[in-house]
Parts: sequence; C-alpha cells; structure tokens
Amino acid sequence: MSPKAIKITGWALTILLGLFLMMSALMKIMQNDTAVAQASSFGIDAAVYRFIGILEITSLILFLIPRTGVLGTLLLAAYLGGAIVTHLQHHEPVIMAVIFQAVLWITAVIRFPELKQRLLVNGKTIKQ
Repeated sequence: MSPKAIKITGWALTILLGLFLMMSALMKIMQNDTAVAQASSFGIDAAVYRFIGILEITSLILFLIPRTGVLGTLLLAAYLGGAIVTHLQHHEPVIMAVIFQAVLWITAVIRFPELKQRLLVNGKTIKQ
C-alpha cells in the first residue's frame, strides 16, 4: 500500500470513528431520552452521564488533533474498556464497544507510526 493510500485510510477511519463517538457523546450531553434511560438501567444518574459525555468528547478532540492523538487514543481506549466492562456487568451486548475499540487501535496504528514501531517489531508481536 502506498503512503498516500495509508494516510487516506487512516483519516477515513478517523472520521468514521469520530462521527460515531461524537454522536454518542452528544446524546449523553444533550440528555437524549433513550441514552438517559439506558444509563439509569445501569445505575448512572443523568448528571454523571452528562459528565461521561464531556469526557468522551474531550478524549475524541484529543484523538482528532495529530499532536495529541496518542493521548486521545489512550483515553478513548480506557473509555471504551469501561463501556465494555459496564455492558458485561449488566449482561448487555458488547459487540459495538469491542468493534469501536478494535477500529480505534487499527486507526491509531495507521495514523501514528510511533505506536506501530513500539507495538510491532518487523511484523512480530510486542517486544519484550
């Protein structure tokens, strides 16, 4: 794959991921009835859910900015990990959160070559 194609793929995935996470965050911040109902079923009140939305959008903004993208990646990975655990704890499907987590890491490895160098060495697994 050419460097230009890799760059386009990275940004296309970034935009796709960004749109979905932005929608999710805005639903929390604007207190969408469906989102608040789901949160209350998890035992999360509306004010806390709004705060979670603010954290999500802040992490997303950091991810979108190239200079802070690695930090945003780590924050979004932690956020999505928490979502996975919350859904597992309440016997809810986790497939969407797992897919977003996978797409996040694929996108991050494409966009930030330093992550690829740290995590993958000559196509081998994590360096010990």
